[in-house]
Amino acid sequence: MGKDKISSGDERRRRKMQKRVFGAPKTKGQRFLDVVIDNLCWVVGSSLYSIAVIAFAIPNNIAQSGATGLAIIINHLTEIPIGVANLIVNIPLLILAGVFIGWKFVAKTMWVTVILSVLLDVWNIFLPVYTGDRILAALFCGVISGVGLSIVFMRGATTGGTDIVGRLIRKWWPHVSMGKVILAADAFIVVLSAIVFRSFESAMYAIIVIFVNSRLIDYILYGTGSGKMLMVVTEKAQEISALITSDMHRGVTILPVQGGYTGKEKNMLVCAVRNSEVSRLTKLIWSVDENPFIIVSEAGEILGEGFKNPDNGE
Repeated sequence: MGKDKISSGDERRRRKMQKRVFGAPKTKGQRFLDVVIDNLCWVVGSSLYSIAVIAFAIPNNIAQSGATGLAIIINHLTEIPIGVANLIVNIPLLILAGVFIGWKFVAKTMWVTVILSVLLDVWNIFLPVYTGDRILAALFCGVISGVGLSIVFMRGATTGGTDIVGRLIRKWWPHVSMGKVILAADAFIVVLSAIVFRSFESAMYAIIVIFVNSRLIDYILYGTGSGKMLMVVTEKAQEISALITSDMHRGVTILPVQGGYTGKEKNMLVCAVRNSEVSRLTKLIWSVDENPFIIVSEAGEILGEGFKNPDNGE
């Protein structure tokens, strides 16, 4: 009887701790709404990306990077529909990712890949194309595709392709930069496209598309600068610090502070993170402390462990 009481008390405390750290579990209605919003965003984002490719890139012979670039090459050589070719390129990568990274990661990416592949062929049938100034075509392709991909990324998914290649390489060789792997893979596909189309101008226009696309994605998702510095005034500094260290593997500095109006003793956490980690960090902080005071500022350059090494520039 005593053991049952102790066990049930421990279970209640465990659930209370989980609720405090991770937040209250969502209701079925909230989960359903999340699924609807996710799919709506994926359809809208994939549609914008498809429009950019079909209306601006293909009719103006502008090479594309990633799996879509390979799909366009396959379509040019074999006349297989672009959407079908996109699936053909992605399926082997998705299987490898499922085996070595995990099927939970693959599930969203696979679904978004199917949506994108279908929309590429749908828009290819109905969409009018632009065949005017190729500079304008490259600029509009970069802007529209960048907005589309940003919408997809904001809902926690990717369109597959070189993103999966980068993750697989990082899985096998963790010391290799994922960004450099993706850049190298994209560059190879663009050069291959230029060779297949026998036009190095295609690759030159592709550079414009990739630059505009990547800069816009970074701006929409992460803002400007190479990172962010967060200053958090809280009464639960130790709990938050422990979670940041264990879950995000980031260093934290704890400074004692005093409220100027209340005179109350608190602590301030100072933590530097990459732009892409800000959203995750703020959610983590709010899950522990319901009333923190958070200041997020730009960090033009961050040097040190986990960031840029001043010796080799990585």
